[in-house]
Amino acid sequence: MQNCENYNHIYIQNVAWGDMDAFGHINNVIYYRYIENARISYLDQLDIFNYPIYVVVAFNSCKYLSPVLYPDILEIRVKISELRTSGFRMVYIIWSRQQQKIVAEAEAILVCVNKDNGIKIPLPNAIREKIIAIEIDSHNDL
Repeated sequence: MQNCENYNHIYIQNVAWGDMDAFGHINNVIYYRYIENARISYLDQLDIFNYPIYVVVAFNSCKYLSPVLYPDILEIRVKISELRTSGFRMVYIIWSRQQQKIVAEAEAILVCVNKDNGIKIPLPNAIREKIIAIEIDSHNDL
């Protein structure tokens, strides 16, 4: 299991009553929405939406470690663990303030595509440099 160190980007997610399912805990699909919120927050930090690219999810996974109940506040910690030619791997840790522990771990592989034709393209160098600066500041090796 991962620890929470070296995650410079933290997205705060309030658990909503409507996020719970019939079993009284947060539905598994909701975790992906939370992860998406954290991912977009990180990508905003890169100013990536001002480039002529889309960043699409090629792979997503989530390992559920403990059920989350309302009320709770989750800290979704995000880092980029691997840079690739046309994209990168993001990893996430979801920390429950109520439970004081990691309740889920997730990862996603994102790929850059041209906005006009949808063809995979290299990650722009300016974005790559911003990622390196953020992750080095967090003492992460890429």
